[in-house]
Amino acid sequence: QVELVESGGGSVQAGGSLRLSCTISVQFTAGYCMGWFRQLPDKGREAVATIDHLESTYYTDSVKGRFTISKDSDKNTLYLQMDSLKPEDSAMYYCATADDRVYCVHPQVYDFGSWGQGTQVTVSS
Repeated sequence: QVELVESGGGSVQAGGSLRLSCTISVQFTAGYCMGWFRQLPDKGREAVATIDHLESTYYTDSVKGRFTISKDSDKNTLYLQMDSLKPEDSAMYYCATADDRVYCVHPQVYDFGSWGQGTQVTVSS
């Protein structure tokens, strides 16, 4: 059973930055996909960014140029650097893993089997 624990959420004004971290209980291995998703109240969960073991990345259009996903394999930790934050970025953010890097290309919630508990990000105007 993979355990994921997010941290780093909080409240920030528009234009500010936050860095989310996700500690994963297992070693990063070849073939995995790891990602960040977000969810608004009464809305579905959407993929924000993914990264695979080859460091190939995916970003949803609304965050391109503002968010950066990265990983530290030595620390089993996934990051999401969020800059130039906007009020519409406010959501609960979740990290997740999938057991095949193919799921990084067009990430769907149902392809990711392990999830963290989420961390809240609130951006005020």
